[in-house]
Amino acid sequence: MANRRIEWSLLALWLVLVVVSLFSRSYIPIDETRYVTVAWNMWLRGDYLVPFLNGEAYSHKPPLLFWLMNLGWAVFGVNDWWPRLVPSLFALGSAWLTADLARRLWPQDGQASRVAPMILLGSALWTVFTTATMFDMMVAFFTLLGVLGIVMAWQGRARSGWALVGLAIGGGLLAKGPTILLQILPLAVLAPWWMAGQAPQWRRWYLGMLTSLLMGALIALAWAIPAGIRGGEVYQHAIFWGQTADRMVNSFAHRRPLWWYVPLMPVMLFPWLLWLPVWRGFLAMRQHMHDSGVRLCLAWFFPVFVAFCFISGKQMHYLLPIFPAFSLLAARGLSLADRQGFPDLLPVVLATLVAGGILLYLPEYALHHHLAPWIKDIPIWGGLTLMTAAIVLAFYRRGGVVTEIWKMTLLSSLAVAILYLAVIRQAGLAYDIRPISARLKALQEAGVPLAHSGKYHGQYQFVGRMTVSPDVVMGADMGKWFDAHPDGKAVVYFSSRYSLRDLGADYIQPYLGDNVAIIGRSAWPPKVAEVSATSSGE
Repeated sequence: MANRRIEWSLLALWLVLVVVSLFSRSYIPIDETRYVTVAWNMWLRGDYLVPFLNGEAYSHKPPLLFWLMNLGWAVFGVNDWWPRLVPSLFALGSAWLTADLARRLWPQDGQASRVAPMILLGSALWTVFTTATMFDMMVAFFTLLGVLGIVMAWQGRARSGWALVGLAIGGGLLAKGPTILLQILPLAVLAPWWMAGQAPQWRRWYLGMLTSLLMGALIALAWAIPAGIRGGEVYQHAIFWGQTADRMVNSFAHRRPLWWYVPLMPVMLFPWLLWLPVWRGFLAMRQHMHDSGVRLCLAWFFPVFVAFCFISGKQMHYLLPIFPAFSLLAARGLSLADRQGFPDLLPVVLATLVAGGILLYLPEYALHHHLAPWIKDIPIWGGLTLMTAAIVLAFYRRGGVVTEIWKMTLLSSLAVAILYLAVIRQAGLAYDIRPISARLKALQEAGVPLAHSGKYHGQYQFVGRMTVSPDVVMGADMGKWFDAHPDGKAVVYFSSRYSLRDLGADYIQPYLGDNVAIIGRSAWPPKVAEVSATSSGE
């Protein structure tokens, strides 16, 4: 009965997060708008084999997310909400798989299976990306599916277990490429260590692993081979090599130092790394290193974490697939350790108070420093709500460990809701490109030639339901383009430092930290200094 209540409570919390996200923001440029535009082009072209962006084969990501978006549109019609719901459903499925793994690893520990999904959903970065139109929740889901298959194979269900691993590898390859191999294979290879004397026949074990790998590769190749033939030589190189080895060894974007992830872990895993019982649980596990479940989670988490530290391209969300391993370890540790009272909450309370204070001070700071103009309009209720939550957290001390974990989870969810409602929503047009997209759509329907200054990420395509992408023109060549299209309009970007009053633009709105404008021939060259559009690598 307790498990059932927790499951329904987690479902309700997930639903609240999804609803808040849907009603507080649109697709955020540049990543979310780019991915939904690739799916939109797939829909327009009726070509579900090779993804396209700006008229060219899009090789940066495999097609699974785009397929699922199109599947939903085929059922519900083209809409804005379905593509945003797809990753959220994978996040919900990941919470369920985490609970199932806890039950299989520690069948005698009922508390671990109840709190592990709570810890997962309550981790700040996981909470944020639960409603983000990105690929990482799919990778996390398929990673969990693969780990579940490995556990099943270990516990005597080899045939179905390895089949599940193969399915997970195939799904992960179609979701985001070979990163799924880094998530799953080290755990299978390290089985002699984490099984702690409960070893199967190793020849059969590694043969099963190899069979799963081949099965997953065949699933991915069923798409990649015909897609490579249709997409051409450049596309073939990109999907089979360029976006895997090149990205890992010499990333063209997001290059960070080796240690970059370490200081960010308390933020990504907020509030858990600031909650002292979690650390007492980790210390208690030192006495239980014979526990195969503990060893399995360590063999899952640390090799992947270290590998991502050495990979040149780093983003916080790349680590999301190992968050379930942390959640399982934390849940098991909390079952093993004794818990004390109020001082356990002090670091979390202080961090929440500081976050609320920063949110209160940001508008004043923005008045005297060059920040995005909308920051000065952030409402005070966001910071006050966070600070009030910290005070309530400090003095409301009822219930046991499960209740305390619920308080932490709700605190993290509240912080993310405030991020959406008090920050992103207040940013308004800076993160909402629907108005300019609608104007571009109207111009396109009127037959007006359109150009985009600098690299175009497709951000206006789906949001405006545009059927053709604008011409991509480098700034130095824009004059020539206007000479060839005197009645055309161009999308250009300007720093928010400059006054655009005399620009003579047809339309201006904030865009991220700067401004975007639609201008005609008479406004070129502009009377203010132009800067490149904010960009994001893949």
